[in-house]
Amino acid sequence: MKERIVRAVAGSFVLVSVLMTYFVSMNWLWLGVFVGLNLLQSSITRFCPLELILDKAGVKDSTAEKKGCC
Repeated sequence: MKERIVRAVAGSFVLVSVLMTYFVSMNWLWLGVFVGLNLLQSSITRFCPLELILDKAGVKDSTAEKKGCC
């Protein structure tokens, strides 16, 4: 579940960045750059701040559901 939420949030931020860039200011491109860099570093380091937030919120990992864990 966490993986799907992380992807949905990242995709939403990129879409918001594109829309805000078109309708408001070119400076909103920096939001898309930040999201892209965060996705890149998380693929290398396996560290994602949103996953920490979701852990504290009590969201279960999808691998735990597949294994039948609590």
